Amino acid sequence: MEISEIIALFSGVALFLFGMSLMGDGLKKVSGDKLEPILYKLSGTPLRGVLLGTGVTAVIQSSSATAVMIVGFVSAGMMKVSQGISVILGAILGTSITGWVICLSYIDAAGGLAQLLSTKTLTGIVAVIGILLRMVGKKQSTKHIGDILMGFVVLMFGMSTMSGAVSGLGDQPWFTGALTSMSNPLLGILVGALFTALLQSASAAVGIIQALSVTGAMQFEEAFPLLLGISVGAAAPVMLTALGANTNGKRVSMVYPIATAIGTAVTAALFYIANAIFHFPFIQTVMNPFNLAAINSIMRLFMIVLLFPFMDIIEAIVRALIPDRPEDAAMPTVQLEEMLLQHPAMALEQCRLTMNDMAVLTKKAVDLALDMVRHLDHDHTEEVRKLEQVVDDYQDALGTYLVKLTGREMTLEQNEYVSKYLHTISDFELISDQALVIAIGTQQAHSKFGSFSGDAGHELEVMASAVDKVTTLATDAFTQNDLSLAEQIEPLEEVIDNLCDTMKINHVDRLQKKICTINQGLVFNDIISGCERVSDHCSNIAVAMIVLGHDTLDMHEYLTNLREERSSAYETYYEQYKKEYDIELSASDKAVDAPFVRAASEALPVV
Repeated sequence: MEISEIIALFSGVALFLFGMSLMGDGLKKVSGDKLEPILYKLSGTPLRGVLLGTGVTAVIQSSSATAVMIVGFVSAGMMKVSQGISVILGAILGTSITGWVICLSYIDAAGGLAQLLSTKTLTGIVAVIGILLRMVGKKQSTKHIGDILMGFVVLMFGMSTMSGAVSGLGDQPWFTGALTSMSNPLLGILVGALFTALLQSASAAVGIIQALSVTGAMQFEEAFPLLLGISVGAAAPVMLTALGANTNGKRVSMVYPIATAIGTAVTAALFYIANAIFHFPFIQTVMNPFNLAAINSIMRLFMIVLLFPFMDIIEAIVRALIPDRPEDAAMPTVQLEEMLLQHPAMALEQCRLTMNDMAVLTKKAVDLALDMVRHLDHDHTEEVRKLEQVVDDYQDALGTYLVKLTGREMTLEQNEYVSKYLHTISDFELISDQALVIAIGTQQAHSKFGSFSGDAGHELEVMASAVDKVTTLATDAFTQNDLSLAEQIEPLEEVIDNLCDTMKINHVDRLQKKICTINQGLVFNDIISGCERVSDHCSNIAVAMIVLGHDTLDMHEYLTNLREERSSAYETYYEQYKKEYDIELSASDKAVDAPFVRAASEALPVV
């Protein structure tokens, strides 16, 4: 083999790998935001997971990319380990589709339709279309399609270059001798695995084997062990993702090597035992790119059919290899996988789920603080303080993650969601801050003077009930993405504002009548101010949801119009809440119209 042929071989390999990368990246950008949510939402059953894993891998041309995506989903808590196993099994099969795509480069120009589909004709047409889309296209999606086509052209040209460089090897004794040694199953599997691990791509390894098959020196008995080894070696890039994953992510990353190792071992054992008994006649068949693609697909399909009934055992194996750690329970609950940043749709879904957890924790902090308002002898201050710190951690993690996400290519709708989430996380964090203010104020009230006056105690209970309602609406509206609940918040927020004003006026009246003291008044004002701010931030959350839901970007304009126009629905809710949280009701009215409010006579006596 001359030096020029060696250089041509390596040039062909380089072009082939670059073409695969360019085509794969383009496919991900065009279809990724559609395929990822499908994987996440529709992989509920094992069979569905396998089929989806096969389909998605066939589209993006990379089992490693699919597996890495699944590791990210599981690490983020968006998918269960069992779901991830089924999708990864499908990815093992789906990656064989690339071999059939590569076969297009070996269609001969014999005439007629075959001539139109020949490598030169096909790559020429695709190259012209691809470069036009890449240079003239105005939309990003059009440019990405151009990238796919140009990647396909480079891949085809690389395959042709490789095939031309190795075409003379069939007559070289050293090459045929090396291939003959591959008929040893163990050696062939080992070489195939190491070769694939070095290339970091099973599709690339199969493509190179297909190029070598044009020499006419490769038979089934040499090709089969190499293909078995390639399936094992493809696990190398997937295993690297385990370095940054949590316990469940590490478990899923181990599924690929375990599944392929078991599948390869069983397939090889069954085949060679059967061959020893029946002496298959096709063992000496000379390989070409087409029957190599067929053998690769059949072999992988057999592995999946073999492993499918034993997915529970595979899960048990990975759980035994990577057991739960005692410190996992004490780890922060904020789980935002960096690897999902390259998939904006799923990164946003991860943020949404994490923000739902943040909302629930915030609501818990408010509930504890309001329980202290209703029962001054209950002290949850430390619990509220810890929850407030956890919510702070959520804000820091989510804020940092969302800012990183803004640097990615996203649709207009996705950018709007990022803006909404950045606004909303600060409101949830500020609500938890005010919950702590309320808890501290109530604790001081109990420790310094025991209770408020009867009227003040009753007013605080009404306020607590109103704030409990508005935070429940805000939490449910956000976690359920329910705009009808969000639209109920602003009328209640106005009622709470008016309630605060009334309570302050009543407080001044009690001071003048010497019913309460200055010290009591200061704490009283701190508590109702905290409640009012909680309500304000709940309103901000609702407005952010409604503005995005109605494709309106001006939040200030929306609020202005809402209060000026005061629709019939707004007025209905306002009047309902105004009556429900009226502190001027008599004790009997309270029992009828607001059963959740205690009678003033139940309040503790003033110390």
